Amino acid sequence: DVDGVGHKYHLELVLEDVLDKDSTVNCTAEVLYHLGKKTIAPDVEFTIEGELKNTDEADNAFYNQIKSLEKELVAENIPDSHGNVSPEMEPIHLLAWVASGYVMWQNSTENTKFQLAQIKHVKQVKRSDEYLEFDYMILLHEIVSQEIIPWQMTVLWHPQRGVQVTQ
Repeated sequence: DVDGVGHKYHLELVLEDVLDKDSTVNCTAEVLYHLGKKTIAPDVEFTIEGELKNTDEADNAFYNQIKSLEKELVAENIPDSHGNVSPEMEPIHLLAWVASGYVMWQNSTENTKFQLAQIKHVKQVKRSDEYLEFDYMILLHEIVSQEIIPWQMTVLWHPQRGVQVTQ
């Protein structure tokens, strides 16, 4: 307890690389949930010991693939009702997973536990600059209440500039 401020947690965890399950790094974090302020995201400070696998090659391949499409990408129900993600949709799923992490962080409290359940719909938005833009309708599973929450998010991505959730 931090008097008049909130609850601070010290965490020690192991991060597993999503693409290379054998690659892990140790992480420590401090998370501060503010008292009585539901609209403020928790403060997070972390340190990582080591590095995860470099994804530049896969990121650039995905970027070039999407940029070369004649029509904007549109997809639904990722993963499908059996939990399967097709290999060509895996980068779209990973991008949603990263972006939804931002949404979860911004909307979490000590009493919530969110998980990305499904991409209900994703549509690429045509842009004139170098960024890729996607409009996602995702379903978040709030595990404590067992609610499935639909959430719309707009995501910008560029392999050298990272992910931004703009809406």
